[in-house]
Amino acid sequence: MCGIFGYIGHRNAGKIAIDGLKKLEYRGYDSAGIAGLHNGKIYFNKVVGKVELLEKEYDLQGISLNPAIAHTRWATHGKPTVINAHPHFDSTHSLAIVHNGIIENYRDLKQELIAKGAVFTSDTDTEAVVRLLSDYLDQGYSPQKAMMATVETRPIWVWVHISISNPRKIHLARNGEARRYDDPFWL
Repeated sequence: MCGIFGYIGHRNAGKIAIDGLKKLEYRGYDSAGIAGLHNGKIYFNKVVGKVELLEKEYDLQGISLNPAIAHTRWATHGKPTVINAHPHFDSTHSLAIVHNGIIENYRDLKQELIAKGAVFTSDTDTEAVVRLLSDYLDQGYSPQKAMMATVETRPIWVWVHISISNPRKIHLARNGEARRYDDPFWL
């Protein structure tokens, strides 16, 4: 299983999320990543290796994120590469997602979305979730309804996402339920 950590509040969410990942790292992960909002855009960084490497990259940027989500990955779909590391994004990089679990029907889902024009960049099952969620949002679904439609249509264990359109919220979905958390919140 993967580790997910998120934070929204009054402190540097990026530092808090990375510190949270360090506490989850005992399981032998192969890659790590972080995404968060900074000046109205989603900043992200992904590395192959330990959280310590991600922390060094983040510290070099010298920025503060809020909110932030972070992830440690143990590869199940696709090799341990930067492209396959989480977070994954919609086509406009306005939505970032981290996911824990396995999407058993992701190949079928991926084919459906490719037929609609989606372009995939990774070999992961998680990218199918963010592309499906984005597709529902593009159809005019509210964020909550898009999340519920995604959860109801596909077997998912848990995912967390942030978006430019809801900058003060972290969205969480797990089998059959979707929630939105407001400032402040630890995940």
